[in-house]
Amino acid sequence: MKPISSKAFKIAPSPTLAISARAKEMKNQGINVIGFGAGQPDFNTPNHIREAAKKAIDEGFTGYTPAAGIVELKEAVCEKFKKENNLDFKPSQVIISNGAKHSLYNTFQALLDPGDEVIIPVPYWVSYPQLVEMAGGTPVFVETEEEHKFKITPQQLKKVINEKTKALIINSPNNPTGTVYTKKDLEDIAEIAVSNDLYIISDEIYEKLLYDEDTHFSIAQIDEEVKRRTIIINGVSKAYAMTGWRIGYAAGEEKIIKVMSNIQSHATSNPNSIAQKAAVAALLGAQKPVEDMVNEFSKRRDYMVNKINDIEGLSCINPKGAFYVFVNISKIKGKTVSDKKLSTSDDIANVLLDDFKVAVIPGSAFGMDNYIRLSYAVSMDDIQLGLDRIQRFVSSII
Repeated sequence: MKPISSKAFKIAPSPTLAISARAKEMKNQGINVIGFGAGQPDFNTPNHIREAAKKAIDEGFTGYTPAAGIVELKEAVCEKFKKENNLDFKPSQVIISNGAKHSLYNTFQALLDPGDEVIIPVPYWVSYPQLVEMAGGTPVFVETEEEHKFKITPQQLKKVINEKTKALIINSPNNPTGTVYTKKDLEDIAEIAVSNDLYIISDEIYEKLLYDEDTHFSIAQIDEEVKRRTIIINGVSKAYAMTGWRIGYAAGEEKIIKVMSNIQSHATSNPNSIAQKAAVAALLGAQKPVEDMVNEFSKRRDYMVNKINDIEGLSCINPKGAFYVFVNISKIKGKTVSDKKLSTSDDIANVLLDDFKVAVIPGSAFGMDNYIRLSYAVSMDDIQLGLDRIQRFVSSII
């Protein structure tokens, strides 16, 4: 038989999903594993959203919808943008997709020709490079620094722009670091993007998960020219504990959204009809469940940050958003535990899971091997127990 696609062989599986699956398998075997790999809230979807889904089923709203999503949900997205971000969009400038990841896939498929370069700040969300490559593009990585809160600087950005550069990605609040870009940060980046005729992909999926009086500012809010070249990616997964419902959305110039809609119509048809009705309830309904969840996340974050920084050999910055802590492990890399050499973040993640029954995501998945990522989207009891195990691990290192 002829070989399958060589291009497909280059696409690696998601390391975050792989770690989570392995931890889940161990739990199914009766092993008490503490999982810090979760990329989803440990809360149930709010009741009024679930009720909206049940109503949709009872009313028989179970058939095909328009490929780019129902008008009712597009209008709800536009209302959300106007109310929360002071941005004006028409429904024709919005596409509803099967999760924010699907919105990103559509975006890169619509924007990129073979060889086009996309600037990706490091550390990055694990799927960015793969999605760019699947669209025929070339990821260009720019390693940020912890002392700058893992934000790309204008100087770094200017150094990597050339005639092949098509777009750049901004993720704020950021996964895996929890960093939040300020208005001034984004204005500096936008100025460079405009002067070099770049598209801006603004991943804002963690927009509502903010702490310490921080507020979200979308780069598209700067002015009409910046808005014109920005594609905003968002969804209901993180803020409303709806990861499995698979509803994301993108907003941008009508001509770009139309191309994305054409791609989606052939690739997946429409997003889930029932989940779309639930998403309307999420965006337009009561927001107190989100506030309650954020308050709980804030308590967990404070505990986790303080505990990690009290463990000799580990350190982390205080995340301003999302629900992750990016832990610096550079002081323990290269050491040995139980005759196992800790040469990489993967080594450390494997030892933690195998010997100490704690699942973490190695920093290599995000392009930075001197770190591991811990999620605090788990119960406080699990956080306390898991961090105690990590402390024992560090104490056992020779």
